[in-house]
Amino acid sequence: MGKKLHPSVQEFKSFVKKHPILVQEVRKGVLNWQEVYEDWYILGENDEKWEKYKNNSSKTEESEKEDFIGKIFSSFKNADMNNLQQQISNVSEAISTIQAVIHQFRGEEKPNQGQSSHRQPQPFAFRKD
Repeated sequence: MGKKLHPSVQEFKSFVKKHPILVQEVRKGVLNWQEVYEDWYILGENDEKWEKYKNNSSKTEESEKEDFIGKIFSSFKNADMNNLQQQISNVSEAISTIQAVIHQFRGEEKPNQGQSSHRQPQPFAFRKD
């Protein structure tokens, strides 16, 4: 664990810290670390190729927002609607139970005491097409 990195690897890590957009590109799968390292080793740190990967805070924030929105849309795209409906139903039942406990502690009667055998309609109605 106490091994020191090769000086060129340390220099590369320093270079990557100065170019955070490179990290984003690798995480997106546009680039891979091997290619980046080889280009850095051959071209050098001062090549104009690296200018577009330098830290521009406005561009970085913008790309982070786009990544976040993209993740949200991809999660909706990959979501199982039946599972989502079940989860919403579970949350709804949990909220109803919590409300009933709060009413008991306050000494209030349950609002639908006479209709305890009937289930309340779910607030979110999902139907299959």
